[in-house]
Amino acid sequence: MSKLNYRVVIFILALIFGVVFSIPSLTQSESGKKITLGLDLQGGLHMLLGIKTEEAVKSTLKSLASTAQFTLDKADIVIDNVDFDVKTTKDKDGNIVKIDSAKVTFEVIDEDDAKKAYELTKKAIRDAELTLNKNIITISLNQKQLDAIEQKAISQAVETIRNRLNEFGLAEPTVAKQGKDKILVEVPGIKSAKDEQRIRDLISKQAHLLQMAVDEKRADRVYTMTPAEAKKYGDVILEDVKNPKIKYLVKQIPILDGSMMDDAKAVYDRNGNPIISFSLNGEGAKIFAKFTEKAAKTKARLAIVLDGKVYSAPHIQERIGGGRGQISGGFTINEANDIAIALRSGALLAPVYVKEKRSVGPSLGADSIKASSFALVAGFILVFAFMIIYYGMAGLIADIALIGNLFLIIAIMSLFGATLTLPGMAGIVLTVGMAVDANVIINERIRELLKEGKSVAKAIEEGYSNAFTAIWDANVTTLIASTLLFFYGTGAIKGFAVTMTIGILASMLTAILGTHGIWQMVLTKIKKDKLNFWFGIKGVK
Repeated sequence: MSKLNYRVVIFILALIFGVVFSIPSLTQSESGKKITLGLDLQGGLHMLLGIKTEEAVKSTLKSLASTAQFTLDKADIVIDNVDFDVKTTKDKDGNIVKIDSAKVTFEVIDEDDAKKAYELTKKAIRDAELTLNKNIITISLNQKQLDAIEQKAISQAVETIRNRLNEFGLAEPTVAKQGKDKILVEVPGIKSAKDEQRIRDLISKQAHLLQMAVDEKRADRVYTMTPAEAKKYGDVILEDVKNPKIKYLVKQIPILDGSMMDDAKAVYDRNGNPIISFSLNGEGAKIFAKFTEKAAKTKARLAIVLDGKVYSAPHIQERIGGGRGQISGGFTINEANDIAIALRSGALLAPVYVKEKRSVGPSLGADSIKASSFALVAGFILVFAFMIIYYGMAGLIADIALIGNLFLIIAIMSLFGATLTLPGMAGIVLTVGMAVDANVIINERIRELLKEGKSVAKAIEEGYSNAFTAIWDANVTTLIASTLLFFYGTGAIKGFAVTMTIGILASMLTAILGTHGIWQMVLTKIKKDKLNFWFGIKGVK
């Protein structure tokens, strides 16, 4: 009588687990976790982005100037004539290929305070070079610092865009650096023009939040003043987000920037209109409170600026503590949510732009699925048949393990919400061959031992024991390679690595533990004169 053992019990439980959690993906039912199809299988959006790294340098200069002004304000030292200067080298098409130099200069109004201002600024700013010429202080960045800013801008853009797409709720988007200064973005499942535009807006939004003081002394001259004239006073002219005809004259050095923000979310105001509520970190709240305390004395205005547009410029009536604020701009709830996502995930140090875009149609995915499914089914049938013809019942037992292996791959990928790509399907096809490889080694060992005259029970036990080392070494080395491909590969390579890794781990359970348990269960039924039926060998006595 056949008897269950712990190996068979584990294999049966694994098989039940595989079948149950594979059903939603195989039937494409609405309930349950399913495998997500990649861009190459279900279509979607493919973009290659460029990045304006010179804007990251300008942003860094503004941040340094803001630090300097805050430091000198505390010491009651007044500065003016702030000037930002970034020199670049361009190619014949007008594209920037190198940033040659970057500096910000400002004038200390009282020359007697110049040396003190220099020392205070130097103490506050340690990651730049400072020089003092009479009452003019210059903060400059060297080439090493410029290169570091450029690389940081690209790396930060990759991470920020990935975070935005993940928060948006998209399944397994691919965001990776390509070449020296480009970013590859692939988003599966984007089919409508409306969704595509929303994704493009979310990706490209710099989400650079600034709080800037309105220059009240010259505010009434904003419509007659040129940008060059505004620059002489350390100001900049910005447009209202709702009405470009409305302009604001604001101080070029911001009071606060988005790096000091802790959180942002879309909420509704008292009138039921969507707005964005944000909170500042400890340092930002402290600066904000000090500025509003000073501004409240003259009812000065503070402009809330997002990506170069003024969303509001309220008069400060009293000191505002707690570091909380809001942005209103006639948003829809989707717009408010998208901006909040962009603000939460962090501002891009430099804006990005689309260099190349193409939509992958779902028909390509359908053709790919059909071809890959055919290859998978054909490969499975051929391997299944070969094992039975060559190894008899031993081959059938290996095939049962193979079926369990496939169900486990699908189930585990479904549970983790993994994305199945075309290379991933190739990995499954390859796994079909590799999954039976262990049983081929085991069956050959058992055949050799039976031909040497060993009993069936001893041949099976020693066959598994002798084959285990070779199987273990082969699987571990393959597992190491596939793990490295997963962590260091991108896109298609990751898809291949995922299915390979899961397939290898599943095969260790099914092909070694599971088949061994089945042999132990049917051992009493194996007769010495039926070895051709059980193992596909003849002439053994």
